[in-house]
Amino acid sequence: MKPFTKLTGSAAPLPLANVDTDMIIPKQFLKTVSRKGLAEGLFHELKTLPDGSPNPDFVLNQPAYQSASVLIARENFGCGSSREHAPWALLDQGISCVIAPSFADIFYNNCFKNGILPIVLPRQAVDELMAQAGGPNHVFTVDLEAQTVTGPDGKSHAFDIDPGRKANLMAGLDEIGETLTHATAIDVHEERRRLSAPWLA
Repeated sequence: MKPFTKLTGSAAPLPLANVDTDMIIPKQFLKTVSRKGLAEGLFHELKTLPDGSPNPDFVLNQPAYQSASVLIARENFGCGSSREHAPWALLDQGISCVIAPSFADIFYNNCFKNGILPIVLPRQAVDELMAQAGGPNHVFTVDLEAQTVTGPDGKSHAFDIDPGRKANLMAGLDEIGETLTHATAIDVHEERRRLSAPWLA
């Protein structure tokens, strides 16, 4: 997993609440276990017109936001089913940070497992950042160590994050990677158990 420390990049505004995981990555794109190529299905119903052509009004289809690394949304982002393809698709698009007033629990947890930083900010702060993201200068800086989001206006917004999750993101560790940092202690325990209770081997 790629470490997340400090990110400076374009932020795309998505002024929608209750964006569910089927909207993020529709069911027809879930036939693969590969994390590559899922950007094709990301927000498919929003970015594609009925005739299959790109919707020019959808934010990620617009040239200024095609390389966005931050997404700003409304309440309850990531609700619906627990599909892990949702954060995979965002990452495949290049989005490694999502800012919203609230997230669905399972999606929120899946973000940390895949190297995405989900940031919860008050509605007023999200409104300010959303407006700036829609302006001509939409370059934001997300500093995980300092726990701040700074918009084009130079104003910084502090956010909270669990210390353990913060440390793992900064080190690029998912749950398996975190476990493997204790490999020596695990080996010692296993050897001690083998000697003390050989009948369990």
